[in-house]
Amino acid sequence: MGADRVFAYGAAAGLLGDLLLGDPRRGHPVAAFGRAAGAVERVLWRDHRGWGALHTAVCAGGAVASAALAASAARPSRAASLALTAAATWAVVGGTSLAREARAVGRALEAGDVEAARARLPHLCGRDPQALDADGIARAVVESVAENTSDAVVGALVWGAVAGVPGLVGFRAVNTLDAMVGHLSPRHRHFGWASARLDDVAGWPGARLTALLAAASGPDPRGAVRAWGADAARHPSPNAGPVEAAFAGALGVRLGGTLSYGGRVEHRPVLNAAGRGVRTGDIERAVRLSRRVSTLALGVTLAGRLVARRLLSKGRTS
Repeated sequence: MGADRVFAYGAAAGLLGDLLLGDPRRGHPVAAFGRAAGAVERVLWRDHRGWGALHTAVCAGGAVASAALAASAARPSRAASLALTAAATWAVVGGTSLAREARAVGRALEAGDVEAARARLPHLCGRDPQALDADGIARAVVESVAENTSDAVVGALVWGAVAGVPGLVGFRAVNTLDAMVGHLSPRHRHFGWASARLDDVAGWPGARLTALLAAASGPDPRGAVRAWGADAARHPSPNAGPVEAAFAGALGVRLGGTLSYGGRVEHRPVLNAAGRGVRTGDIERAVRLSRRVSTLALGVTLAGRLVARRLLSKGRTS
């Protein structure tokens, strides 16, 4: 069994494990990394970009180095390599937890319990739930499902296909650091700059693949492509823009507009202005689209890895 097959079987097993098991309630490796990164931050924090860059290098570099050592140790045994790839994939992807949290909010809204939906929303995104009515909560959930399809699944598969287990772990480490320090709070405005920029770079290919697959597998491919082309660049995030615009067009809904984070109000551009407002039922539609995109992403990234390897082999022998 060659290295490409080992990775393919391991990644598929890991994604299946996420589908069947979801994230562990306790002892999640990503949570352990977050605690370690928090401890490093307490030592290194200064209100300066340079110290933030050092924090990013220590945390992300340490995660990649650890994964590379583990992959090297497992390489002599194909069974061990397959098991490591499966475990790493399962640990870094979060599609099932994403779907579970989105559906929990959707069920509360369907039952007319807006307060329960507000209480559940922080499990999914950082919006101020008290500032949202039922439709606003539904829109926040659809936007979060779209963005996290890229961040929690597709981006990890892309980097796994490129760099194996170190790619899987490195992407999740960078994405986690961005969530921890990459936001524009007073404490992290300078310290988190490097993590935020690195996350933009790491997330770029996965976001474009997510948007492409949403257009290909969504109910309205033309609408997705049209919204992506017209509105993605207007979004403040270079990666959330294409993904949210493509989901909006594919589902025929409007996303974006005024948002509130931690007491800070943002007036974002409307994505797919020709669409209708988001309703509670669109949460389930978004979750199903996310599932289709994630499944297709596995096939596309594995095929891309195989094609790239063959092209490199031909280049060496020519």
